[in-house]
Amino acid sequence: MGRYCNGEAGAFHQLYRLVAPKLLSYLLRMTRDYALAEDLLQLTFLKIHRARGAYVRGAEPLPWMYAIAHRTFLDEARKRKRSKVQLSRESSGLPEQHAHISGQAADQVTDTDDNSELTKAALAALDRLPAKQREAVVLTKLDGKSIAEAAAITGTTPGAMKVRAHRGYVALRKALASVEVP
Repeated sequence: MGRYCNGEAGAFHQLYRLVAPKLLSYLLRMTRDYALAEDLLQLTFLKIHRARGAYVRGAEPLPWMYAIAHRTFLDEARKRKRSKVQLSRESSGLPEQHAHISGQAADQVTDTDDNSELTKAALAALDRLPAKQREAVVLTKLDGKSIAEAAAITGTTPGAMKVRAHRGYVALRKALASVEVP
């Protein structure tokens, strides 16, 4: 990130290759629409480019980038709400994701066919969560962020993030209690 801020041309391409899959996965889980997630990813990188002068050198860049992605998602959600167009909730048309619902990298999951019923149920239950709880679960469980990192990304306190995440976990456990695992 420091090299990119210094204006090194190749640094952006390297940064994009490292960070884009993580941000796209996060945005995809939040929007449930691949095309919209890709658009938001491009807007996020445009905002990162414009704000690179404000980046605190030596600081961890990923939480800063996640915060920009999160704000970009919120801006789009507000814009769509104002125009009375809702974000897609359908999971059936989603392309392959970078991360498995278990939180592991997609290429590290060896046998997803045995758990396809559980995976579908988990995604459906995740979709039914209130937006703030879904966001907390996605950030802490699927993206592996700490409570403090998730709170920084969303602009809330760690205490509020703990409550949201806990309520989301409880709701998911209740929703998945009746699903039989083969």
